[in-house]
Amino acid sequence: MPDIKLLDCTLRDGGYINDWRWGFGSARRIIQSLTRAGTDLVEVGFLRNVEGYDPDVTVCNTIEELNRLLPDEGQRGHTLYSGMAMRSNYDISKLSPYDGHGIELIRITAHDYDIRDGMDFAREVKARGYKLSINPINIMGYNDKDLLWIFDQVNAIHPWQFSIVDTFGSMRRRDLERIVSLADHNLAPDIRLGLHLHENMALSFCLAQEFIDKPLLRDKTVDASLMGMGRAPGNLPIELVADYRNETGSCHYDLDEIMDAIQDHIAPIKGESEWGYTPAYFLSARFNLHRNYAEHLLNKGDLTNRDINHILAAIDPGKKTVFDAAYADKLYTEYRNRRIDDEAALASLRDAFAGKKVLVLAPGASLATEEGRAAVQAAQADVTVSANFVPDFVTPGYAFFTNAKRFDEESAYPCPVILTSNLRAHAAATVVNYDRLSGTDAQGGNSVLMLLRLLRLCGASEVLLAGADGYRPGAPAYADAGLHTHTGRGDAYNAQMAGAIRAAGLPVRFLTPSEYERA
Repeated sequence: MPDIKLLDCTLRDGGYINDWRWGFGSARRIIQSLTRAGTDLVEVGFLRNVEGYDPDVTVCNTIEELNRLLPDEGQRGHTLYSGMAMRSNYDISKLSPYDGHGIELIRITAHDYDIRDGMDFAREVKARGYKLSINPINIMGYNDKDLLWIFDQVNAIHPWQFSIVDTFGSMRRRDLERIVSLADHNLAPDIRLGLHLHENMALSFCLAQEFIDKPLLRDKTVDASLMGMGRAPGNLPIELVADYRNETGSCHYDLDEIMDAIQDHIAPIKGESEWGYTPAYFLSARFNLHRNYAEHLLNKGDLTNRDINHILAAIDPGKKTVFDAAYADKLYTEYRNRRIDDEAALASLRDAFAGKKVLVLAPGASLATEEGRAAVQAAQADVTVSANFVPDFVTPGYAFFTNAKRFDEESAYPCPVILTSNLRAHAAATVVNYDRLSGTDAQGGNSVLMLLRLLRLCGASEVLLAGADGYRPGAPAYADAGLHTHTGRGDAYNAQMAGAIRAAGLPVRFLTPSEYERA
């Protein structure tokens, strides 16, 4: 019967979550727990070109530094230890020949654009006496012809293992069937076949079972990590696949040891840094894109999943596998703008605001207090406009929306609605071009600033501002606790906003306490 091994990559792949800063003692205890659990292969970290040696970090310049993490030789049982190196960021001359002790397996990776150099890199690793695994990045990015070329190269090098790496988490069952069949029929029969999955589509455990159960003429390896820890959305959880192997393969992985490692070392990190399935990462996988595109768009804070879907669909095939932030920003700006003819809309808004004193309501936490609400109700203004929300204690004259997450096109609003052109138009809404109101500074998309610019365009005489609280550590930013708070914002952001409010070109008087007024 073919041999099936489990490889734990927590300390290497999971390190994307905590910058590989496990702490020397914690990293050793994780390896010891996995070893006692009977894990076949444990990957202890990355080989990379880094400055100096930090014992608390599982990214090292030399194999000797990684070897310091291993249990004493008498405590290693049958576990084999590995490290990973990427061709583009590791100087192979630093790799000492294998001396029969310590890390025995080196897994190498390369992108599609440097795969030929990656094969030369692999030869160098094998020449130093290590077991070799060749793990090309983004197997889903290769057509069958290119895969056959890769298999020819792998056969010529003859590594211990070749791995199918679903880098962008876009693999479905039919893709697994196609690639595994190609590999099984074209690789030399004594080369193991590995599988490394990601959780973009919540399919990793399903695909792993399919791979394990598929009858092949060769040995197999399945990668996984404790609790699925890994760069969001994460990896196949080793506890699930170990239990499956115990049930179906008569294996004896000790789940108690694995559960202890999770409770002691992984669960506390999960509480601070989330990973796991999210719709945005599903969408990046749907188009077989570098995951950073979804992450970059999520961080914009004003896009719905529907918006992200449409932007990702527009990414050029040549831009898919290497993340390009400037290109992503260009698509984001184009999507946001959706230019329209808004002259008639502006004319009607000039009639509404010209020469008027306007009360502007922002959704800050001060409007949840009695004092804040009393200040609003006592204000002497000609017209009231709320920004990206509708208050529940007063009906404004208009509600102004710029953010797809705040505007519900199905809702019946109690007042006329003004939208920017990035939103799907409400039938009765007045729509103004987004880029007419967005500034060039970092706060250009802030709804209060955009509303102030609109009021200036429409000839308002003065603004009374309430609920624009700014950001204070430990204080809620919004009256609605369900709204997302940007935790990274503080004094610097407040000062920038204060300057942008002054530059909006209208006299502004704050009715409620604001960090923007004090900045």
